[in-house]
Amino acid sequence: MSVQSREDIERLFSDFQRDPTPFSPEWRDYFTKFSAWKNSQKNLESANARKADNSNGQAVSASEQSNGSLNSFKRPSRAYSLFRSATSQDDQEVSDRDMSIAQLQDRVDQLVRGFRVRGHLEAKIDPLGRPRPMNRDLHPETYGLLPSDMERPFSTRTIFGDNIRSLGEIVQRLRNTYCRSIGAQFMHIDDHDIRNWLQNRMEGTENRLHLDRQTQLRVLTRLTDAVVFEEFVRRKFVGAKTFSLEGAESLIPLLDMVMEKAGEHGVREAVMGMAHRGRLNVLANIMGKRNENIFWSFDDPNPNANRGAGDVLYHLGYSTNWITSQNQNIHISLCFNPSHLEFVNPVAMGRCRSKQDRIEDFDHKQVLTVLIHGDAAFAGEGIVQETLNLSQLAGYQVGGTIHVIVNNQVGFTTTEQEGRSTTYASDVAKMLQIPIFHVNGEDPEAVAQVVQLAMDFRHQFQRDVVIDMYCYRRLGHNESDEPRYTQPLMYEVIDARPTVRDSYLEHLLQMNEVTREEADRIAEARSNKLQADFDRAASEKYEPDTQTMGGYWQSYYGGELREEERYLDTGVPLGKLSFVVSKLAEVPAGFNLNAKLVRPLQLRAEMASDKRPIDWATAELAAFGTLALEGHPIRLSGQDCGRGTFSQRHAILHDTVNEKRYCPIKNLSDDQAMVDVINSPLSEAGVLGFDYGYSLDTPEGLTVWEAQFGDFSNAAQVIIDQFITSAEDKWRRLSNLVMMLPHGFEGAGPEHCSARMERYLMLSAENNIQVVYPTTAAQHFHVLRRQVKRNWRKPLVILTPKSLLRDPDVSSPLQDLTKGCFHDVLDDSFVTPGPGVKRILLCSGKIAVDLQKERNKRELRDIAIVRLEQLYPLPLADLQRILAGYGSDFQLFWVQEEPWNMGAWQFLRSRLGERVFGKYELNLISRPESASPSTGSKNAHKLEQQEIIEAALGN
Repeated sequence: MSVQSREDIERLFSDFQRDPTPFSPEWRDYFTKFSAWKNSQKNLESANARKADNSNGQAVSASEQSNGSLNSFKRPSRAYSLFRSATSQDDQEVSDRDMSIAQLQDRVDQLVRGFRVRGHLEAKIDPLGRPRPMNRDLHPETYGLLPSDMERPFSTRTIFGDNIRSLGEIVQRLRNTYCRSIGAQFMHIDDHDIRNWLQNRMEGTENRLHLDRQTQLRVLTRLTDAVVFEEFVRRKFVGAKTFSLEGAESLIPLLDMVMEKAGEHGVREAVMGMAHRGRLNVLANIMGKRNENIFWSFDDPNPNANRGAGDVLYHLGYSTNWITSQNQNIHISLCFNPSHLEFVNPVAMGRCRSKQDRIEDFDHKQVLTVLIHGDAAFAGEGIVQETLNLSQLAGYQVGGTIHVIVNNQVGFTTTEQEGRSTTYASDVAKMLQIPIFHVNGEDPEAVAQVVQLAMDFRHQFQRDVVIDMYCYRRLGHNESDEPRYTQPLMYEVIDARPTVRDSYLEHLLQMNEVTREEADRIAEARSNKLQADFDRAASEKYEPDTQTMGGYWQSYYGGELREEERYLDTGVPLGKLSFVVSKLAEVPAGFNLNAKLVRPLQLRAEMASDKRPIDWATAELAAFGTLALEGHPIRLSGQDCGRGTFSQRHAILHDTVNEKRYCPIKNLSDDQAMVDVINSPLSEAGVLGFDYGYSLDTPEGLTVWEAQFGDFSNAAQVIIDQFITSAEDKWRRLSNLVMMLPHGFEGAGPEHCSARMERYLMLSAENNIQVVYPTTAAQHFHVLRRQVKRNWRKPLVILTPKSLLRDPDVSSPLQDLTKGCFHDVLDDSFVTPGPGVKRILLCSGKIAVDLQKERNKRELRDIAIVRLEQLYPLPLADLQRILAGYGSDFQLFWVQEEPWNMGAWQFLRSRLGERVFGKYELNLISRPESASPSTGSKNAHKLEQQEIIEAALGN
């Protein structure tokens, strides 16, 4: 606040009346004269009032006549002109001098703001001590303030503490706050109260946390743990890749303090995501994974057990129970992680949200997400922006994530100047209304301050916080890498530096807080324990312990499907089914429904009473609703999924008058499970990663991600490749995530036709996922329910229709939803199996419906259409049984809309061979090979589609 405001002058005058001592002679002279003038105005008002009483007239007060009360001051210049009007011309010199004081105060206020906005630019955050350029905004002379002004007192009402300080004191306090080991960026936050909260917390303590001796010893112990572990591993496993934490050991006490503070805030669980650098140290010293297990993995004594499976040890996750110093229990889950940096971020957030929903922590305070980033990746990977964008969205928020950037100040070999266009690696986070704290990682007490500040901020405001911990990489990208090829000068400085543990120890010794003997005993105890653990791991009798699925995962399994669940009945009793479908057609009293939706809801009511077949979207909502009534939570997330890309679903209805929303499947019963239908941001990788993470902690529920068009799912390919399809093989992690991908060639162009089923089929192996392409509403209903009702937990890819959503030929009688199961293969009901059939068209999805329509129209009863509804796992037994019913004297064709190098053809040919089951020669009908999925010409599409149909049904 500037002294130019009326309120500031009033407060200064009030302070002067209480105690004039701190004020300069100029200010004292001004307020003394003004006080005398003000008293004279009061006397004039009293006289005027008496005159008015005697005459019953309307007197005008002296203050109104002159507009001269202190309350009327708008700007200092106005105040001083009024002051001059109330004093003699002989006082002009004094008044001008007072005007100078106001101008100086304004300059001081600008300097204060300069420190708050730019102070971080001169903060000593680089442990390597490389100089930073001077910033003019942080120096008094920039504002016309002279050395002679340093002893002059000024108002400091906007700075926590005393209201009056000398300029020298102001500058020193601001430098201590913003230019020591912590640089704070927070002035981009629009909310005044949040900025003030941060200012008071930082300026009130000069951004320094004074640790008691017990806490100092704890920090020293954690640093010792980190340093001794790295040195021990490097000595025992020479040449092994560990992606050492050396140079950034302060991460271990930082995480220790995060968990301690989380306990104070009532956090019950924490989910962590991080890359490979420092992961082994975190596993050992934060997660409590037994050292023996880590050492045994280095030796890798049993290679046969991991043929084609498993992952490197610096990608592995773990879970543990952390007991704080105050005896609070926090369950910590460290997510498994691929080498694709930052893609674990939305996965960790999804797991956190799932855990919050499970315990009904709708305030998002009892489960915490901590994400540990690298500097180059945070600035370089677009998934970071996608994840940050989720932070304040209702369907994805987790109450604020703690982001820790382990800032090595270099990428693999890439410098900061080559790796980003921004000042800081963290600058992308300025898209959010959150603070960013840059801190020198070799100042553990500064690290402690930002941890306290960050955790309290997250608890208070439920927003993300970024801690950008500047450190360095003592070794190269990995232990066998030579960083001096590309950063010779940087490593000349690094080679000369002691460890952060030794530096902090010297600081404590100088402060007489600990003795050298205490520190040596801590280090010796850590070294001895590591050696003992190493000796146990080296024993031939040692068997590592493994974490198995427990808790709410105990009832579920992966691997091979159990035979008793292969044809699991997923039907729903007619009464329950009709009730759910009828509820889909209802709206609350007084709800103003869009006129265009009146008829679709009437049709749903007719479907509920079995007066018309049930269409695709209604069958889908019925599956969701019946599962929710049976206690299974539902989460449907994706772009425009509330209405549906093709205006088919209308799971959320919008009042046309007040835009209030109503979701019928959320309002079936008071005791139903939670249902969330969430329109996602325009993001694939971030949202799919979040929903995959959500599924990891909701095995009993149905978690569905829907792509706007199946074509767009390839923007999330890393999540698909590195997590969804391979997690069970690499990490023994199960998921029942459903991906619904609209697919079908309809002349809409190459980016709106293909979900690239060939990619999912190429990734299919060892029963890792399920890929289906249903052709009826009942089939869609049953496969969704099967995904939950089986205890077999595998991700499910559903290729869903577009134009067929309203096609009567894919609608189903209500009775088909009351009994039976999903059929992996659908036989042809139009023809009679036997020698009369001369050609069998094996196909899947939309082309099957197109062929059936044309075949039936032509009444070609010698051509059978067999629909392969499940493409993986390939239902060989069912297919063999159905084909056998037609004898052996027929032609067998695989028919697909996709070009021959796409679609299912290559997969089927490799699995079935040239002769299916050694009997039937398999031939192909499709579009010719193409680099692009389809033409952009509507008419060309029609010609190509007709050619496929003629080839399949003609000679």
